[in-house]
Amino acid sequence: MLMAKRDYYEVLSVSRTASDGELKTSFRKLAMQWHPDKNPGNAECEAKFKEINEAYDCLKDPQKRAAYDRYGHAAFENGGAGGQGGFGDFTSAFSDIFDDLFGGMGGRRGGRSGGRERGADLRYNLEISLEEAFSGKAAKIEIPTSVTCETCSGTGAKAGTQPVPCKTCQGSGRIRQAQGFFTLERTCVSCQGRGTVIQDPCKSCSGAGRVVKERALEVNIPPGVEDGTRIRLGGEGEAGVRGGGNGDLYIFLSVTQHPIFQREGADLFCRVPISMVTATLGGEFEVPTVDGSRSKVKVPEGTQTGKRFRLGGKGMPVLRSRDRGDMVVQVAVETPQKLTKRQKELLREFEKDSSKDTQPESSGFFAKMREFFD
Repeated sequence: MLMAKRDYYEVLSVSRTASDGELKTSFRKLAMQWHPDKNPGNAECEAKFKEINEAYDCLKDPQKRAAYDRYGHAAFENGGAGGQGGFGDFTSAFSDIFDDLFGGMGGRRGGRSGGRERGADLRYNLEISLEEAFSGKAAKIEIPTSVTCETCSGTGAKAGTQPVPCKTCQGSGRIRQAQGFFTLERTCVSCQGRGTVIQDPCKSCSGAGRVVKERALEVNIPPGVEDGTRIRLGGEGEAGVRGGGNGDLYIFLSVTQHPIFQREGADLFCRVPISMVTATLGGEFEVPTVDGSRSKVKVPEGTQTGKRFRLGGKGMPVLRSRDRGDMVVQVAVETPQKLTKRQKELLREFEKDSSKDTQPESSGFFAKMREFFD
């Protein structure tokens, strides 16, 4: 007597409202747990694995799932909506966990494009100064990379010959192998999945279709780039295998630290020490700007440390724009050192004659402190 089939949702340990993602996650977990290769010789595990796969093959398909929700297992009996007695297409469901179970044992899936493989992308780190980031530049770089072999024009075959279909896989690039109740498909080791083999390889590239050379390139760096900016040069990466497309070259920019300026976006910051006399009586000073010119900063009487002055339009260019950021100058009042005897006497006289009006900040602080202790 046949055993009644368990509810598919119960088999996968999910609710009837489970999302597609929840179904797939649960299926992968259970399939890996009960897979026959992890439980060799265990008939119960093999049966559970088939049951799990059958349930997922039904519920992952929106139409089958809708039919099952309405009619249950009867939807797939006697030529019903499932049309395959509920087991469905085992290969399609199994492919969802193939990579998880075998870690890519089957090789890369997908088309071979006639044995052509796209070249790898390359990375080049380029260091520039803040001034170069301001004005932009045309940088010349040299990179070692794989380029198409000129002798064989990238085919990898000796002149006058062509790659021939692989006899092991009959040109398909894949080998199918039966294991128990299912069939595994793996990459052909003879042709590495290309479907063709080279009988007479090119002597210049040993059949690879590419050779390593030092290449000189010019990179246009636009004004306003920031640290970490990435520039992509399409098709300037590694040459493809046997005539495949070239990869891309990515230039990663790093802007060196500047001795005067710190940068935040398009704005520049500069810290300038000024004398106690200038801060007290007022005055002016000059500061350099990133474009090589100078700007004057006027200091009003009674300027305190930390006071900021903004010079509009004196910062960095905004990338792909005509706008410029600002330059912010922050002053720091410098305390004099190594004073003469007379200078010290003058300062003591000044302190003796000073009042809360000349030093309002310190007077206010100490007043609050006295209130606190009182």
